[in-house]
This record gives sequence, structure tokens and C-alpha cells, in this order.
Amino acid sequence: MRIIKDIDYVGYGNPEQRLDVYLPEGERFPVLVYFHGGGIETGDKTNGAECFFPYLVKQGIAVVSANYRMYPRAVYPEFVRDAAAAVAWTKKHMGEYGECEGLFVGGSSAGGYLSMMLCFDSSYLASHRMKPSDVNGYVHDAGQPTTHFNVLRERGMDTRRAIVDEAAPLYHVKAGQSYPPMLFIVSDNDMACRYEQTMLLLSTLSHMGDAPENHPHVVMQGKHCAYCGRADENGDSVFGKLVAPFVWKNTQKEG
Repeated sequence: MRIIKDIDYVGYGNPEQRLDVYLPEGERFPVLVYFHGGGIETGDKTNGAECFFPYLVKQGIAVVSANYRMYPRAVYPEFVRDAAAAVAWTKKHMGEYGECEGLFVGGSSAGGYLSMMLCFDSSYLASHRMKPSDVNGYVHDAGQPTTHFNVLRERGMDTRRAIVDEAAPLYHVKAGQSYPPMLFIVSDNDMACRYEQTMLLLSTLSHMGDAPENHPHVVMQGKHCAYCGRADENGDSVFGKLVAPFVWKNTQKEG
């Protein structure tokens, strides 16, 4: 596994706008752009480096793990814009490391909120002359589909409220859209209302005409994202074993 660390994906010299690239053996690979969790106030691009990233690389999948601006230094929607910039950097530059067979975007918890915002609100990728459909697939892991609780805190609102406005992924789900394949993951004992809100998003997608087979979901046993850093009895990443088959199933290979 080859690792290239601390690439400035915006060019402003901000350490919060850097990413790491994890490369597998071989010259052809799909790539997953991954955003860490932490409530948009904690966490780091190394989250996943011990188990999850090495497992994906072992399966022939490259990983781009990106930091993004967080509270209290950031305000909405700066972190979403950073996520879009990281995806745009990946699309532009992964060819320098090999032949990229597919581009995937995902994240856990707060990172899942970011991946959903990029998927459903096309304006962020549009600022980089991209569309959500330029991505082969999305992995939305335990993200908040309503307005994120820390965005509510920024507004001086009760963080327990379920608000659906322009800062909510759910707000942007529309009929007639052709969404790339999406994998949703959530726990049966997740954060308060996270399971129920995820089910509402899935129901809304189906109601708006997105075929259920296009957005499969997995319900894990346990607490919020407890599986992300866990290995099974063989030492393999539990989270990676969910993500890798989805990536390979939706990778477009030539020849």
C-alpha cells in the first residue's frame, strides 16, 4: 500500500483542507473519497487508517480521505464546499496515480451528511463543473438527512429539532432525478432519531420514483458507527466488507 499524505486540495495552505491518498497495487482501480465523522467539530482524515482503508486497498480500491473545515472555525456551508472541492480534486488528479475505473463518494456520521449533501444538492459539485451523476456511487453511512444538529446550534436553535430546509439532504430529494447507486448504512441503536430519519429518507426516495434497488440499506446491530473501526474474526474490516462489494458492483470497467 502506497500512501501520499497531506495534499492541499484547495491551494490555500489551510491544514484543514488536506487529504491523504491510499493506493493499491496495480495501475487500475476505483477510488472512494471518504469523509470522517465527528459532528463537524472533531475527527480527522486518519479515521479509518488502521482497519478500513487498508482493507479497501487490499481489495484493489484506492481511498482518498479528506479533512474539511469544522466548527468552531467554520460556518455552514463551508464544510460542504470543502467536501465538493475534495471530490473535484480527486476527479482531476487520480489519473496521475493510475487509471481510475470509478469514482465513489462516502462518509460516516458527519461525513455521511456531507456525502448526502453532495449527492442531493447538485449546486456544490456544480461549482466545480461536476454533477452528482459524475460519481459512480455514494456510501451514506449514518449521516443526518435533516439539517445537521451543529448547523442548528450555529443558528441558536434546539439541536434536537428535526428541520428540513436547504441545509438538509432530505430537502433536495426531488421527483424525476436520476440518482447514482447509493448504499445506506445505519444502526438499530443509532443516535436518537437517526434510524427513523434514515428510513424517512429511504421512503422519500422511493416515493419520488427512485427504485429501491438503487438505494439498498443495511441495518447494523449496535450503536452509532460502532462497526466502523471493528474487525471480524478474520481481522477484516466489518465496514470495509459492506463497502467493497458495493464499489466493485458499480465500477465501470473497460476491457
